[in-house]
Amino acid sequence: MRIISGKAKGKKILMPPNKKTRPLKDMVRGSIFNILDHSSLLKKNFEECNVLDLFSGIGSFGLEAISRGAKKVIFFENYQPAVNLLKKNINKLDFNKESEIKLKNIYNENSLKKINSKINLVFIDPPFKDQNLNLVLNNVKHSKILSSNNLIIIHRHKKTDDKLNDDFKFLRSELYGISKIIFGKINF
Repeated sequence: MRIISGKAKGKKILMPPNKKTRPLKDMVRGSIFNILDHSSLLKKNFEECNVLDLFSGIGSFGLEAISRGAKKVIFFENYQPAVNLLKKNINKLDFNKESEIKLKNIYNENSLKKINSKINLVFIDPPFKDQNLNLVLNNVKHSKILSSNNLIIIHRHKKTDDKLNDDFKFLRSELYGISKIIFGKINF
């Protein structure tokens, strides 16, 4: 797995040794960033964006965001072996200045409390079998960390039929292999 574009283009990132972590495939990641580059979904220059990468695993989405110029990425992961690889990937790419890692469970109501940045872009990539997506969206909304021009990107299995709460405004979705990518925003 490699960084697709930006200042770390072509650099390899470390992969998990088992299937407990499911990294975002290069093709899907590239497609998401292509949509961000060529649509009006993101209402801010990417270089000014603070990104929240939830269920970050080894960090492939957030690391790509930093490579492409994101101001800051806050990675949330609660599986220690994945966090260890994430730290190695951040060090390998020299992205320490733009990165912050939270070893926390995003389902806990107070997990987002100590974030001091306004977040423009949230990437949510829970396990495909997870059924608590609305809890995560509620925690993000009630933390009051989102900018008014926020964009939420959710990665799900293409057969998953989540009933998202009314605060989530659906904007667009795309299918890539077994992946479904949902773009939206949280109204408040």
